[in-house]
Amino acid sequence: MRIGLVVDSGCDLPKSFIEEHGILILPVSIKLGEQVIVDDRDPERTRQFYATEVADKAHDAVSVPFTMEQIKALFLDKVVVDFDYALVQTVPKSRSPIFDNATEASHAILREYKPIRKEAGVEGPFALRVTDSQTLFAGQGALAAETARLIQSGMKITEIRQTVEVLASQATGYAVVPDIYYLHKRAKKRGDKSVSWAGALLGNALDIKPVLCARQDETFPVAKMRGFDAGVEAMFRHGVRCIERGLAAPVVCISYAGDESRIRQMPGFDKLAEAARAHDVALLLSTMGLTGAVNIGPGAISLGMIVDDPAFEA
Repeated sequence: MRIGLVVDSGCDLPKSFIEEHGILILPVSIKLGEQVIVDDRDPERTRQFYATEVADKAHDAVSVPFTMEQIKALFLDKVVVDFDYALVQTVPKSRSPIFDNATEASHAILREYKPIRKEAGVEGPFALRVTDSQTLFAGQGALAAETARLIQSGMKITEIRQTVEVLASQATGYAVVPDIYYLHKRAKKRGDKSVSWAGALLGNALDIKPVLCARQDETFPVAKMRGFDAGVEAMFRHGVRCIERGLAAPVVCISYAGDESRIRQMPGFDKLAEAARAHDVALLLSTMGLTGAVNIGPGAISLGMIVDDPAFEA
């Protein structure tokens, strides 16, 4: 059976990994004033975004995911002939309509695929499964990377589906945000009052940087550190502890909303990389997708793992 993996562009993985495993991307458009930028995880387009003044206005941007009709058209054009089963993983449904759009599209796809496969000379049925990743950014990347590994291992689709459902509940994304005031402006735009104006100003004045956690469709702070570097080092140190205790899947993803070469220079990265090597854990580095940068700000960094216990020790 030919099994394919489909993710949205909020899933942070290296372009080389995406191409190696034949992962299909559901693009998200970023609308900023009159300008529309398609986030399809193209590294050059992403670098251009971060290198221009457009990134400084990202808090005003609007994310526009694929509609039901666009998802249906993409599947009927590219997926139903190339694969017998498609696993679709999306950003949490509480954050974006893309999960609901993909679910609605799946019903139409299953009604319409047969003549397309017949014309292409492909025998047998086609099926798909839409899963809410329940996490964000590098956390979504870790879930997709482990799913790709399971597919490559030759595991049966029923076992993969069951395993992925469990892994999605354990997929965890952490992030260190450089600018609390940016978070406040984004929250205000969404109608979210969790980040107050006074708190944002005070946090920036005191150089307080939150470490956020996205897990089981909830996003919450797990630590507040004095300075961005201290926050990053604490997050990486936590990653080392999780690797040493044992991950639920042998992969760690890191994404940065800027030039990804900076990741290796950040405090604590060397120890994290050493722990990953020692425990045979794949370490995947990538540029954060534009949807991530729009939501938590240019310069943010995310760490994704699949862990039983997400408890954070600063």
